[in-house]
Amino acid sequence: MSSDPISGTFGYALELCAALAPRDIEVTLATLGSPVTAAQRSHIATLANVALREGGWRLEWMPDPWEDLERAGEWLLELERETAPNVVHLNHLAHGDLPFRAPVVVVGHSCVLSWWDAVRAGPLPPQWCPYRERVSASLRGADLVAAPTRAMLASLERHYGPLHAVSVIANGRDPRHWSCATKEPFILAAGRLWDETKNIATLCAAAASVRWPILVGPLDRGQLAQLYARAAIYALPARYEPFGVTALEAALSGCALALSDLDGLRELWGDAARYVPAGDPRAWSAALNELADDEALRSRLAERARRRALEFSASRLAADYAQLYRRLAQSGRMEAVHTRLPGPHGRHSGEMRL
Repeated sequence: MSSDPISGTFGYALELCAALAPRDIEVTLATLGSPVTAAQRSHIATLANVALREGGWRLEWMPDPWEDLERAGEWLLELERETAPNVVHLNHLAHGDLPFRAPVVVVGHSCVLSWWDAVRAGPLPPQWCPYRERVSASLRGADLVAAPTRAMLASLERHYGPLHAVSVIANGRDPRHWSCATKEPFILAAGRLWDETKNIATLCAAAASVRWPILVGPLDRGQLAQLYARAAIYALPARYEPFGVTALEAALSGCALALSDLDGLRELWGDAARYVPAGDPRAWSAALNELADDEALRSRLAERARRRALEFSASRLAADYAQLYRRLAQSGRMEAVHTRLPGPHGRHSGEMRL
């Protein structure tokens, strides 16, 4: 399984690896893009079913990555020869077309082209054409492409062409890691202030007209968990959010959700959230004041969100992927299911290696 230590994908990978352990699935975790931090290495050391292998090569979305991608591909092929996995699970968008012996699933957590559509105005600059070509070849070469929402999957097909075999598997979190304390009258958001994707600037513009204080929390998981537990409302004003794991964590902690009106977020949360246009400070002010003033509405949304969040558990995530892996392993390369697969559900036993 590939992952990069600098994005939210790494938390997903570690959550999935831990949940796969009771299913006797061993994982060689191959990191790309950045060195693993000491804290991340300590966490991985607690996972008995995970063997860490580190590579420092740049990923497809980084500046001038092409030589690094070639070297990373050679490394991944050698790693496969050495470990003989049943399935190769790539959490980056290059290398799905490499001549792996095992079946390959590429998971599209996000991509530059869909990000550009959501965050930037105008056509994609020409310098991103090689990226489009590389990702298109990788997705076409994979035995199966998965995504955390139907909206993200549709985006991949819109930008890179039709995919012969697909599956939607929502991300998950272990609910035991999140708790609800006595709720306090403040609104929580999480994200870097300068990050145009997370769009915290819109909340800053709305803040003067919002009757409750808005706290932008730190990115450290432990500190954020304590704030989730106390916050009455969680606001996610992102312009681009293929899944929105912070909304899931906040919902597990009993927060009422105010979310950007994005297709993927509506798909996940349905009637369990209040939706607001991403770039409209006045609409955010009105929505947050409505939630702050109406305790019954706030409680109703928080309860709906928590019930929905419990469906996105780490154990469900592992069950879905375990079934998908076994289906791929039994089918073999390019004989996986050439149909459009729903998110699988089921339990199996017997050891498997990734």
